[in-house]
Amino acid sequence: MSNDDISIETTRHIAYLARLALDESEVREYAGQLSAILEHAEDIASLDLDGVAPMRHTLSVVNIMRDDEVRPSLDREEVLASAPDAQASMFLVPKIVGEE
Repeated sequence: MSNDDISIETTRHIAYLARLALDESEVREYAGQLSAILEHAEDIASLDLDGVAPMRHTLSVVNIMRDDEVRPSLDREEVLASAPDAQASMFLVPKIVGEE
């Protein structure tokens, strides 16, 4: 353990804030893992990144756009016929908001 390791008390406090119920073996295990994570963060923070452009995504992402054009879609009655419950050209779903 180095001087910068996360203490058991700090780990318990973090678990409390995260609403995690940890036993003593888990507290010790997570203290070590948190210390290792912070050590990696310190390694990254010490890198010379002058001239390195920030990344927005790890992969080259391109938004492929298509023309917005009217195309045939599914028949409303056919789709509603396969629904578990439908009424007045609408899907009926169980109420979940406001239930007691």
